[in-house]
Amino acid sequence: MTSSTGSEERQSLSDKLKHPFPELRDKLKDTHLYEAKKEFYHFKSKVGKFHNLINPNHRHDEKQEQETDAKRQRVAESHRFDSFAPEREGNNIKWYVDGRDYFYAVSVALEKAKEVIYIEDWWLSPELFLRRPPYFNQEWRLDQVLKRRAEAGVKIYVVVYKEVEAAISCNSAHTKHALHALCPPGTPGHGNIAVMRHPDHNVFENAGDMTFYWAHHEKFIVIDYAMAFIGGLDLCFGRWDNRQHPLADVHPAGVRNEIFPGQDFNNNRVMDFQTVADWKSNELSKADFGRMPWHDVAMAVIGDCVYDIAEHFVLRWNFVKRDKYKRDNGYPWMIMQGREGENEDLIAVQRPKFPVGGYVRHPMSPLETVPWAHEHQGTVHAQVVRSSCDWSSGIEPVEHSIQNAYCEIISKAQHFVYIENQFFITATGENQAPIHNTIGRAIVDACVRAGKEGRKFRVIILIPAIPGFAGDLRGDAAMGTRAIMDYQFKSINRGENSIFGQIKAQGVEPGDHVFMFNLRSFDRLNRTPAMQQQEEKSGVTYQEVQRANAEEIMGGGVPSSTDKKPRHKDDTGNEEREHMIDQKRKFESSREDAGLSDNTSTNQDTISETAMLNGGKVSEQPWDGDPESEKTNFVQEELYIHGKTLIVDDRIVICGSSNINDRSQMGIHDSELSIVMEDRNLIDSTMDGQPYKAGHHAATLRRLLWREHLGLLPAQTIDASGDPNAQPPDVCPNNIMEGPEYEFVADPLSDQVWDMWTGNATRNTELFRHLFRADPDDNIKTFEDYESFLPKHSKFKQGHLHDPFMDPQEVRQKLDQIKGHLVWMPLDFLQDAEMAEKGLQINAYTESIYT
Repeated sequence: MTSSTGSEERQSLSDKLKHPFPELRDKLKDTHLYEAKKEFYHFKSKVGKFHNLINPNHRHDEKQEQETDAKRQRVAESHRFDSFAPEREGNNIKWYVDGRDYFYAVSVALEKAKEVIYIEDWWLSPELFLRRPPYFNQEWRLDQVLKRRAEAGVKIYVVVYKEVEAAISCNSAHTKHALHALCPPGTPGHGNIAVMRHPDHNVFENAGDMTFYWAHHEKFIVIDYAMAFIGGLDLCFGRWDNRQHPLADVHPAGVRNEIFPGQDFNNNRVMDFQTVADWKSNELSKADFGRMPWHDVAMAVIGDCVYDIAEHFVLRWNFVKRDKYKRDNGYPWMIMQGREGENEDLIAVQRPKFPVGGYVRHPMSPLETVPWAHEHQGTVHAQVVRSSCDWSSGIEPVEHSIQNAYCEIISKAQHFVYIENQFFITATGENQAPIHNTIGRAIVDACVRAGKEGRKFRVIILIPAIPGFAGDLRGDAAMGTRAIMDYQFKSINRGENSIFGQIKAQGVEPGDHVFMFNLRSFDRLNRTPAMQQQEEKSGVTYQEVQRANAEEIMGGGVPSSTDKKPRHKDDTGNEEREHMIDQKRKFESSREDAGLSDNTSTNQDTISETAMLNGGKVSEQPWDGDPESEKTNFVQEELYIHGKTLIVDDRIVICGSSNINDRSQMGIHDSELSIVMEDRNLIDSTMDGQPYKAGHHAATLRRLLWREHLGLLPAQTIDASGDPNAQPPDVCPNNIMEGPEYEFVADPLSDQVWDMWTGNATRNTELFRHLFRADPDDNIKTFEDYESFLPKHSKFKQGHLHDPFMDPQEVRQKLDQIKGHLVWMPLDFLQDAEMAEKGLQINAYTESIYT
């Protein structure tokens, strides 16, 4: 840490020259004249923001600003990948696969916070349950955890993306209002939670400091400067899941067993989130549809990299303070140990003549008191990288160190590249406008080099079957999603400038090296005949009981942003709430008449475990009814891949918020934060049958991911309390779940592993096609094909069996054969159709939104 003594002396001299009579200035401070001068100063600054409309370079046109920009550039040039952050040794980094483990670990870590919490999210749902089932874990709802910490004196700072309301439904206004309402004036914790929303989207909101299209997309948490979480998971609805990825949440034994209350049960292919401020409501019936399962990856970090993640947050906070909250007392400027004095400009600290909100110094306890300040906590060599620029962080030059890291690491790969990402839009050169990131070129170069050397080399890429939550891909509402898919196909295999085209042009067969997959899951809705009888006897539908249950466990304590006055947990004057609870009572009172009881088994509420190790067979699962009634309850859905993970050669991992597209990679669009990790702890392994030293962190993560996708892991319980992988890294390391399956996938280039991988994908793809007509599909090459591929009968519901006359026994036996979740990506889908016609929605001005 650099000393600030010299800069303080210079500041003191400067103050004396400006104010030679400090005593007189102090006497005037309490007068009306001084207050009028201050008000005029703030008014002048506010009006001055409109000048920014004609001066887009207003944050970089003054001498001191240009000096700061030059300093940033020198810092970046001294670091690998041109990152703001250096490489750091000795980090203790733990991986988390899927939301169950991650959210539980976050709940443990947040509960232990003593001084300060930073949260940066694209979307934050205050009503998210970090532990499940919700009915039995109501104290572990996110807002309740934050409320407890605020009441204990912990300062909580949150920055959330302010969405374009016409396009996105995450409602950051509700996030802000709900969190601020947790500790009202006069109660413990008041003032300890501060939430910023950014950016603004029109001149009337924030004059020239706005952006129309781009988002803050980071997902990270910093706790007491001792630990950080970073990855692909926002603290929001729709993300909690476990490795068997259930679709069903219908419970004849009682709705208290629900796992996904209110709007946490979602399937965007059927219906997008609706009015999320009313978090209890859900227009999507669990009795009719399955949810969209969610696959994700994140990390927890203890070590020097925590400081760099915190620095990124402090820079963002101070930038938004300057940009939007400069004259708001509720938002202080943040000063950071190690970035003080002459270096405070690197975190955008300003010293206006009349500062509002004051200054707070972080961390509150000196850095020297955190464990990682004195000794290495682990063995992972790591570096934080980001996408950031003027609109998102107020910095120049633009930083795209995430793209730099991806390109360099992929281009140097010797054995394999494994990618899980929400999108895959990339260029191989300068001839693929409007796509500009060159991760695709790095893939081409690595494959061509391996092909010409005769080396076994694979690039294995997993992305969602349909990105961006489209419903019916044939409709006008799906134009934007079809545009994204069109750019993806042009990146992968369509046209001479695609990855396949460029590899083939150099005499190498792309099909020997590049492989694309999706994930898909199935389940059975446990809407038994007895439960239907219960609906009939009570006159109440299960969907109505859904809302009543959500109201009971989610409706108390925290007001919605739409409430005109605060509500209380036993607010018996709330007629709507009382009506819903009464409906639930009527429904529950009919249970015995329908042949159900409190002792009714919950084992059959989902059969998703049958796709996993030792999960049994579908054909052996009991069903309380005749086979025809069971058949109508089988459902499938794409397993949405949302993680942003790269693993290369079982040595290096990149994980964070960054998608593979221009929005995430270019730096000038969405803001992102990721971490590059390489474990110095090498373990004995094999690569293509030869002895090989693999990094413990990378190899164990890949092995767990592959076992999940292949169905070589057992299903998880809902309760994560006994799982070491659901604890923070200061509690215990990852449980790598050693055993025969762990050893089987140890060699990523093994012929046996590859045979199972491709065999499962082929069989699963054919079965989902045969049973459900799951789309997209290679048999759909035109929109006319689409019409003939999908069922036309009126009984068909999204995700259900396509043929109502299929033999029930055949259905069960076919489902027995689905193992894991792998399916092939249909690279021929709509190849003979115009996927995204140019027009009002897709044109030269809007293309960059989709890339």
